[in-house]
Amino acid sequence: MAGHTSSVIFRIATRRDLPAIIALLSNEEAVVDPRTVVVDEAYDQAFEAVHADGRNEMVVLDEGDGTVLGYLQLTYIPGLGRHGQERALIEGVRVRADRRGAGLGRELLTWAIERARARGCTLVQLTSNKRRLEAHRFYDSLGFVRSHDGFKLSL
Repeated sequence: MAGHTSSVIFRIATRRDLPAIIALLSNEEAVVDPRTVVVDEAYDQAFEAVHADGRNEMVVLDEGDGTVLGYLQLTYIPGLGRHGQERALIEGVRVRADRRGAGLGRELLTWAIERARARGCTLVQLTSNKRRLEAHRFYDSLGFVRSHDGFKLSL
């Protein structure tokens, strides 16, 4: 499952990566030291649930020495739309703040898109917070089209 381009490695996240993943998701504007992250029972349970579900993959971008530089979750969704073809949902895309602008995000998303294509998915979709304008320009540059409006309801 490990893949690589340049000197980075794309791989399925392990429990050992959880503090680094939480650090990436907690603050996208600054580098958070994973050693300062508290991994509580809720994070552990969520990680185990996603990891155990065959339709989900938590993917990390590894510098090659175990240092996590990026993350995303890939979820494969079956459905009747698109003539019964699976679609892939990409969530939680992050690249460490001090490593942006070097093409790592492009490599990570391109890798995920190719993985979905190889699985037979006919569509890749993602959502992004309306305030993340730089991320939107990035997704546009990858060929994503703003075709739908999304809605959320907090429970």
